[in-house]
Amino acid sequence: MGCCKSSFLKDAGSDDKDHRPHHQRRGGYPASANSLRQQPANGTDHSGGGGAGAGGPGGGVGSAGFFSEFSLADLRAATNNFSSDFIVSESGEKAPNVVYKGRLQNQNNRRWIAVKKFTKMAWPDPKQFAEEAWGVGKLRHKRLANLIGYCCDGDERLLVAEYMPNDTLAKHLFHWENQTIEWAMRLRVALYIAEALDYCSNEGRPLYHDLNAYRVLFDENGDPRLSCFGLMKNSRDGKSYSTNLAYTPPEYLRNGRVTPESVIFSFGTVLLDLLSGKHIPPTHALDMIRGKNILLLMDSHLEGNFSTEEATLVFDLASRCLQYEPRERPNTKDLVATLAPLQNKPDVPSHVMLGIPKHEEPPPTPPHPLSPMGDACSRMDLTAIHQILVTTHYKDDEGTNELSFQEWTQQIRDMLEARKRGDLAFRDKDFRTAIDCYSQFIDVGTMVSPTVFARRSLCSLMCDQPDAALRDAMQAQCVYPDWSTAFYMQAVALAKLDMHKDAADMLHEASALEEKRQRGGKGS
Repeated sequence: MGCCKSSFLKDAGSDDKDHRPHHQRRGGYPASANSLRQQPANGTDHSGGGGAGAGGPGGGVGSAGFFSEFSLADLRAATNNFSSDFIVSESGEKAPNVVYKGRLQNQNNRRWIAVKKFTKMAWPDPKQFAEEAWGVGKLRHKRLANLIGYCCDGDERLLVAEYMPNDTLAKHLFHWENQTIEWAMRLRVALYIAEALDYCSNEGRPLYHDLNAYRVLFDENGDPRLSCFGLMKNSRDGKSYSTNLAYTPPEYLRNGRVTPESVIFSFGTVLLDLLSGKHIPPTHALDMIRGKNILLLMDSHLEGNFSTEEATLVFDLASRCLQYEPRERPNTKDLVATLAPLQNKPDVPSHVMLGIPKHEEPPPTPPHPLSPMGDACSRMDLTAIHQILVTTHYKDDEGTNELSFQEWTQQIRDMLEARKRGDLAFRDKDFRTAIDCYSQFIDVGTMVSPTVFARRSLCSLMCDQPDAALRDAMQAQCVYPDWSTAFYMQAVALAKLDMHKDAADMLHEASALEEKRQRGGKGS
């Protein structure tokens, strides 16, 4: 597979021969013409998600680099048939959904996962559930516990996410009396969750349902991450908040709707948790703040080991978040801008500050010696990758560009001329010009080339735009699901985004695809 007509780029509602939703087809995310055109020059407005899960060698078993549909059999095996011994979170009567931990049993993928199980009554329409899951699955960020898949099978509705082994913020704050989170770590938690919310907002997913200390998880490095499960409601028409009404945004009590400003209110309650070490109702905390009793609110377990100036700034931010009028609350960028300067131990690893051992698993071993492309990507040698892509040219696009004589319009000629100018700039290492020219080619939408996406991905890496690079590598995979180069480029982009475990998984997937090709399959 390679270049193809724009019919490949039809939206999910298009009437083509395959009547399954795009998210159930081989190749992952639908590469709609609109999605390809949403490519800002600064490369910041990208979902950092991965491409196809079903098309990879793992038989649909996802990694954090992409999103896929899991079989119920896979998830039963991973959770020991949803054993009660594997339950890590129960929401109770108000939100009867259970989260299990599990470990995939696929020979190419033994990663730990978290599985959230819904009732059929919560999401009766499987198509609607799948579409919501795919919307969340497009997000990829190191501050999120990313969603890597879903399952719709009969009455079963399940979400699958990365598993975070070091428990929740709530347990660290409220339940472990013999262990205290130090002040610098609390500031880091606040910043990282603000960064997660800001990323989601920038990616068009600003709503987070029932944000609280139980939604903040600690990964294998002790770094705090925001659970992706809160980006979907507990049910299609159900309540977005299952916590005590004292912690619920006032506008939600008035009209039952969650807004971006509601999320900011909930973030304010998390700030209060971090400051006090207790779950204090916002109105009570605000009364104490107005009475200048800030020190009385501080967690006594800190034993005074904090900066009063920093604590005052955080309390002020919490107070702004908890304003009754939504329009008076800060936005996510304000949260990050306030919290970033307060970080005072940037070089100390989170697991050290939490006092927990670092949880490490060896990265997967490639199934055979790496190819020159695989070796260059594993070393993140962008110069070597550039030379390989120049040498390879468009051989992986050959044989599929079958336009009729009538279709060779002036627009087509202009588009191919733009690609030619991009190729010359790419060869001469004028990467910004190459991005502009390749974007002109892509924007026409009549043909789509995996090689152009791979080349523009490398150009973005050369211009220090890893988010844009990841998106283009994903789009290359959508066009050509079994193309190892698309996986390799995702691996480099993920590594540049400091998502090193995900990068190692993606490198492994690419190497497995090359081994498959050597056994007689297609791709390179």
